[in-house]
Amino acid sequence: MHEGHDQAVAALLRESARGSAATRAQLDEARGATPAASAEAPIVRLVDAVLSQAIREHASDIHFEPFEGEFRVRCRVDGTLREMAAPPPAQAPAVVSRLKVLAGLNIAERRRPQDGRIRFPLGERSVDLRISTLPTQAGESVVLRVLDQTSAPATLAELGLPGIVEQGVREIVRRPNGLLLVTGPTGSGKTTTLYGCLRLINSPELKILTAEDPVEYEIEGITQLAVNPAIGLTFASALRSFLRQDPDVLMVGEIRDLETAGIAVQAALTGHLVLSTLHTNDAAGAVTRLIDMGVEPFLLSATLEAVLAQRLVRRICPACRESVAAPADLLAELTPDSMATAGGGVFHGRGCAACRGTGYQGRLGIFEWLRMTEPVRELVLAHAPAAAIQRSAAEQGMGTLRAAGLRAILDGLTTVEEVMRLF
Repeated sequence: MHEGHDQAVAALLRESARGSAATRAQLDEARGATPAASAEAPIVRLVDAVLSQAIREHASDIHFEPFEGEFRVRCRVDGTLREMAAPPPAQAPAVVSRLKVLAGLNIAERRRPQDGRIRFPLGERSVDLRISTLPTQAGESVVLRVLDQTSAPATLAELGLPGIVEQGVREIVRRPNGLLLVTGPTGSGKTTTLYGCLRLINSPELKILTAEDPVEYEIEGITQLAVNPAIGLTFASALRSFLRQDPDVLMVGEIRDLETAGIAVQAALTGHLVLSTLHTNDAAGAVTRLIDMGVEPFLLSATLEAVLAQRLVRRICPACRESVAAPADLLAELTPDSMATAGGGVFHGRGCAACRGTGYQGRLGIFEWLRMTEPVRELVLAHAPAAAIQRSAAEQGMGTLRAAGLRAILDGLTTVEEVMRLF
């Protein structure tokens, strides 16, 4: 299927230069287009073909990038950018204009960044695309974020959380009040995890409100709001309004400042369950980040229930998975028990047609679950550093992100290179 789409896009690139009717018919057949679609201009169908191919390959982002003498098209699949067939540089303005038209943006404005949204038809369904344009020295760069409803896990169980972590998350989100944080870098699946939590507790008995930037997936029965700082609708102002809506559960897309953090903590203190995200390297870092923002330690200790830190690593392609010798630096980290597991080596993907030669197919999460036990709460009250909180949690059984990555290597799910890339 990948080859068919690649060939169709390449054929249309040739058509855009010479207008071949035969190529037009081939592309329509490859994309499953209706006969009426063959009357569309080549640039229109070129853009449609690129977007269709990227979405079918489960891309999270699509990049249209102008450079001096080159126009590059890339898509991000499993967290890594890969090249796609691209039109000649002379076609770049027409491609960008087409994308702007789809999003309802001003095609005459090329000096300022613009943001918008596209609802792109694909077969019998539609896919939401968030568009961002950026004026550069060589022309306008356009990036599309793919928000495909069908690619989001439907339940918490589908996220691949370890049993003890999933059990802990389920316990926390069923509580009537408190604060649950999910932390990690951009693109680590934090919002997906929060959606899984919301789907678990979504019921007619609960009033659930979310403030997001943007709303990535629509969930039936949940009131979702997209923040818009340009008109003063920030996470903090949204939270204030939420508290006047008689809510039970609040989800805040991200805690970015003291104002948002303070309202979230107060909401948790006054009988609401609050879910949110932060950008920190580990679970303990989320605690100290909030204190550094200005949240009082005694309030944080009273409201924070748990922190889930997570990363996404690429999964070894099952079609070309093979055993290789375990590297010496990995063996040096292993305990005697785990060395026996790695005695026969570890695994990698040699590359095949199924994974497009990458050796990887799909991704899996690795997690670190920090529960706010009494010893940890005492450290928070004492304004202890993140390292001290991490040690205390580890002594009570918390597994680190690095240990979770090592376990994934030994289980043959991912490679040493993937885990080492994160730490």
